[in-house]
Amino acid sequence: HESEINDLYAQIGKLTTQNEWLKKNLVSELNVAQRRLLVDMNGSTLPISTQVRLLELNRSGLYYQPIPHSTEDLHIKQMIDKIYTRYPMYGYRRICWYMNEIEHYVINHKAVLRHMKEMGIQAIYPRQNTSRPEPANKIYPYLLRGLKIDHPDQVWSIDITYIPVKTNWLYLVAIIDWYSRFVLHWQLSDTMEIDFVLDTSRKALNVSSPEIMNSDQGSHFTSPKFTQIFLDAGSKISMDHRGRAYDNIFIERLWRTIKYEDIYPKAYETPKEARIGIHNYIKFYNHERPHSRLKYRTPEEIYRDR
Repeated sequence: HESEINDLYAQIGKLTTQNEWLKKNLVSELNVAQRRLLVDMNGSTLPISTQVRLLELNRSGLYYQPIPHSTEDLHIKQMIDKIYTRYPMYGYRRICWYMNEIEHYVINHKAVLRHMKEMGIQAIYPRQNTSRPEPANKIYPYLLRGLKIDHPDQVWSIDITYIPVKTNWLYLVAIIDWYSRFVLHWQLSDTMEIDFVLDTSRKALNVSSPEIMNSDQGSHFTSPKFTQIFLDAGSKISMDHRGRAYDNIFIERLWRTIKYEDIYPKAYETPKEARIGIHNYIKFYNHERPHSRLKYRTPEEIYRDR
């Protein structure tokens, strides 16, 4: 009997190890949208609560259904996004003025403010609505003032931006290395749930880890779920001052580059097209596009020399 018990314990240990291995590799290889497709909504094999825990998903995201938007609403948001990308210092009143006087599109400032909130752009300052921290979350000091950044993996930055498509819009999160401008990882989502931010962070840390991780004070980035990932990796946390868009200047420039060189000219029709197109563009940006600030070397060349 004792040998049978030992065999059972050994089998349990083996199955536990295999389960952990499968969980780790499944979560690391699939993005949030792909993992959502694995959930059995009938709960016939495992309870849904167990499935979302194993797949590291937010349960509320399973029930999200995109709301159709009118063509006019999408057109307005695309106009706002282009103005905001070109003039990131403009708040909703200046954007309203620009639309009326320069674009000759009649709209009032309350409508502009409403659209900007729906897009995740905060009025007054050119930051995302995510720059409003949760009151209970810790705000870390800004560590980059006066810092000489002279090697890869010294400082990484993360941010979220709005991506227009013909019938809807998406949110793009990316992590960039300040020194080389190399995009370590990125992901698109149709919601502002924190899952895609955490997923992107873990996958970037599979490449390397930064000495300092910089972000704005958004609720995603002040969340302990996010900060703990980098603290566990041995990184220090740095956060921009409120309302200081240029504290995170290199990722702001990345957004401008992606939008002017890819998003706007391509005018993607569907989320699938946007994912494929952005994937191809970021691959080009990292590996083929020479950067003037890097003496016309590519981000990948500089980052590879770390």
